[in-house]
Amino acid sequence: MKLTREWDKTFPRSEKVDHQKVTFKNRYGITLAGDLYLPKNRTGQRLPALAVSGPFGAVKEQSSGLYAQAMAERGFVTLAFDPSYTGESSGEPRNVASPDINTEDFSAAVDYLGLQASVDRKRIGALGICGFSGMALTAATSDSRIRAVATVSMYDMSRSISRSHKDSYTKEQRRQVIDYISQQRWADAENGNYSPGFHEVPFDEKGNIVKGQRILPESLPENPNPVLAAFFNYYKTPRGFHPRGINSTTAWTATTPMSFFSFPMYANIEMISPRPILLVAGENAHSRYYSEDVHEMASEPKELVIVPGADHVDLYDKMDKIPFNKLTEFFAKNLK
Repeated sequence: MKLTREWDKTFPRSEKVDHQKVTFKNRYGITLAGDLYLPKNRTGQRLPALAVSGPFGAVKEQSSGLYAQAMAERGFVTLAFDPSYTGESSGEPRNVASPDINTEDFSAAVDYLGLQASVDRKRIGALGICGFSGMALTAATSDSRIRAVATVSMYDMSRSISRSHKDSYTKEQRRQVIDYISQQRWADAENGNYSPGFHEVPFDEKGNIVKGQRILPESLPENPNPVLAAFFNYYKTPRGFHPRGINSTTAWTATTPMSFFSFPMYANIEMISPRPILLVAGENAHSRYYSEDVHEMASEPKELVIVPGADHVDLYDKMDKIPFNKLTEFFAKNLK
């Protein structure tokens, strides 16, 4: 594995933390690449730690790294990692997502953190952003070493991919998507490679499936959908663009939706209790209902925080809107 050694993040380096490039393996043998952040003012005592990943289609040089560095400034050892098959992590073919393997990635990050001399392995939490919120929650349902879990701008990728935004697919449309990705497997098998495609498959006004090889366009259309514009203004501009980020440059493999149709996230969410859950969502986020629905179904202790005036993407990097004080309070209280 080749790891970039220069600072190539979308956010400035903090003078309050030490940073290391690291690698570790998950239980499927995939080597993951991560950025380890440690408070500079640590005095030799073992500290609480956080495994951080997301958004879906992003890399550790983007939002997850910003969160990891900010939480390290606040006294936590943090590990922002590239999920399997993406970024600097290994795994072939590239740009594949899996509800199982990406959940395992969080537990593998816990493995790594718990072996560090600077970490108290009884005080490890998970922080998922956007589409990796579901994986963080799912990991906590079966890995009791995750003592507390927080999500920000949550997406449930199994629900989103298999049912579309606000469960808007009809049953017939779901069947159409399944037929499309099933036939795509024939094409991939015949071609000997994996074509890119939309992971959330759209339909045009005539009811036909829309295909594409990039998640985001190279330029915005006139009067764009506000959600599209929000994502574009992060991933396709200097604010958040990264050449290794799927959302910035390409798309997932077209058959990625298959496993998300098959496997729902956090099916056993009640097993997280009595460990706590914190869900953070923007007041104006198109994804807000995911956090609200999880809050409704989860067992206590749980908390839902709605950030006034924020949309989904604001909470990727807007330091004046991300409730870092709340996240710090939550993890400090529950990782002690």
